[in-house]
Amino acid sequence: MSEPGTNGDLVLTDLRKAFNGTQAVDGISLNIKPGSITGLLGPNGAGKTTTIRIVMGILGADSGAVAYGGQPVTRRVSRKFGYLPEERGLYQKAHLRESLIYLGRLKGLTKVYATQQANHYLEVFDLGPFATKPVRNLSKGNQQKVQFIAAIIHSPDLLILDEPFAGLDPVNQILLKDIIRQEQARGVAVLFSTHQMEQVEQLCDQICLIDRGKVVLSGALAEIKADHGEQLVEVAFESDLPQGLENIIAIVDSNETTVIGHARKSLAETLKELTSLGPVISFKVKEPTLEHIFIDIVGRKLE
Repeated sequence: MSEPGTNGDLVLTDLRKAFNGTQAVDGISLNIKPGSITGLLGPNGAGKTTTIRIVMGILGADSGAVAYGGQPVTRRVSRKFGYLPEERGLYQKAHLRESLIYLGRLKGLTKVYATQQANHYLEVFDLGPFATKPVRNLSKGNQQKVQFIAAIIHSPDLLILDEPFAGLDPVNQILLKDIIRQEQARGVAVLFSTHQMEQVEQLCDQICLIDRGKVVLSGALAEIKADHGEQLVEVAFESDLPQGLENIIAIVDSNETTVIGHARKSLAETLKELTSLGPVISFKVKEPTLEHIFIDIVGRKLE
């Protein structure tokens, strides 16, 4: 494996982009440091993919700036990046190994080193039996793995992944996470977009939550959870949820017998009031999930 290059911060400053009068990206600013994993998250249509395409130079911003290591992101600078797009862009008729070697050479690798990297990752991702077969013969999940290999084959300094876990089974999701963590340990800055909050919680140290093109929450994941976890409780009742719960806790999620929400008073007072409504079989303080935080801030479930 090659040594990392001179890594720098990826800085997005007040990015804006509209399509036919609709503001897809509305003033997004973000600073991503080397060795960090940042989740760009939000519901479908929030502006995640548009933001990433602006960073990669696929789309031009209406205003704002993108810089890496203090430089504007030109084509030369973006050669340091690894990019997995949301929509697959593989050469379907090309043989798998040949396709990866070609993509590696486009990123500046010698043919010998590109071949070594391709063989290495084909083994890591258990794709060796398909090496001489056309890409179109692969399943959707295996094509997603190939797309990921293409993003990391040149040992990038910055890794940008748009919905990287799409189409992968749980075993391969774990493998992908392990590789992402290895890239982080190498000093790579990782930015990935998803609407799967649980993936972000398992991987990220930083998050940027966007909705309708705007940043609604950004910062260190641990700090955000601490700030939004005060008196978040989960209560289970013996039978159906009683009336009047919303006067005691600010509800963020519920089912027939269990409710999660923020206590409006002290925990002792809250429990006393809840037991007056009906038999409580469980009451516990709960760490908020990102989805709970999102609902708390935006007021609606993820799509």
